[in-house]
Amino acid sequence: MSLTKEKVLQALSTVEDPDLKKDLVTLGMIQNIEIEGNKLSFKVVLTTPACPLKEVIKNNCIEALEDAFGKDVELGIFMTSNVTTTRDNTPLLPQVKNIIAIASGKGGVGKSTTACNLAVALANTGAKVGLIDADISGPSVPTMFNVEGEQPSVKQVDGKNIIIPIEQYGVKLMSIGFLTPSDSAVVWRGPMASSALKQFIGDVEWGELDYLLIDLPPGTSDIHLTMVQTIPVTGAVIVTTPQKVALADATKGLTMFKQPQINVPILGVIENMAYFTPAELPDNKYYIFGKEGGRKLAEKFNVPFLGEMPIVQSIRESGDTGYPAVFKEGLTKTAFSELAESVARQVAIRNAEKSKTEVVHVNG
Repeated sequence: MSLTKEKVLQALSTVEDPDLKKDLVTLGMIQNIEIEGNKLSFKVVLTTPACPLKEVIKNNCIEALEDAFGKDVELGIFMTSNVTTTRDNTPLLPQVKNIIAIASGKGGVGKSTTACNLAVALANTGAKVGLIDADISGPSVPTMFNVEGEQPSVKQVDGKNIIIPIEQYGVKLMSIGFLTPSDSAVVWRGPMASSALKQFIGDVEWGELDYLLIDLPPGTSDIHLTMVQTIPVTGAVIVTTPQKVALADATKGLTMFKQPQINVPILGVIENMAYFTPAELPDNKYYIFGKEGGRKLAEKFNVPFLGEMPIVQSIRESGDTGYPAVFKEGLTKTAFSELAESVARQVAIRNAEKSKTEVVHVNG
């Protein structure tokens, strides 16, 4: 069979995106088809650079084309990406495609460690990533990114002061920790904390981002309400540990986002500190805090389970030294890289299946 653009598209229309359950042609993912004799080249535009199914999709394309045109055809398949979004005509953060809230019901479950490593893992795939440290009274991002003592610069735009975020490890960062002495306690009433978050959203030059992560304080507070009233949030990620008390609080955090008047999609649940693996016994798992609590929480509310994160000494050490654990070869790098793929995957599915999130309007 001779190569034509129409026949190529017909052959590729049999290849389905495993997550979005539609074929690549219908999804508009096949672009720049070029034919020269028996040479065929084209781009496959994925929904995220963190796509875990990249090779599966590529191999399925090869198989479909060889079935249609034989194995003599010379194929040049270029895998690229364009992160999807449901945000449009938004005055705040107009160039940010997806806003992801990272939440937990209680403190001490490793939410900030997870948020920091997730941000870096997404950036490592080639995505443009920002991170807002919205835990105003307990900012930890400056320490975890080894940028303590740094201060963001400010520039004037149309008579307004605009903050330039600190950039480290490929992630743009904003935290109250950059604006206050590191050894001073930040004691603010709710409205002041909410005002700080609004400034981090509206007065910072974030530029083009595929993902902006917001590391929220524990619990459900003014900060959470301010966030959903200020910007449309693509989805929320809930971090918990397996034990009962953490799960009870995580349930409250999850149900807050699911309330009809808030209605922020849940991208999934992360079970942190799921098991302990000692460095000298890398194949062993010890379930210190119980087993599969996060998975059961996800099943109960019919939301995705994003994965189990281990307790590894190097993760704690990385947080203290400001060199994220995702950079360290082995268990931690694998765990956080797979987590980034899972989150990016759920964002793409959410954008394909659900309408855009609306800003919350609360009366009274």
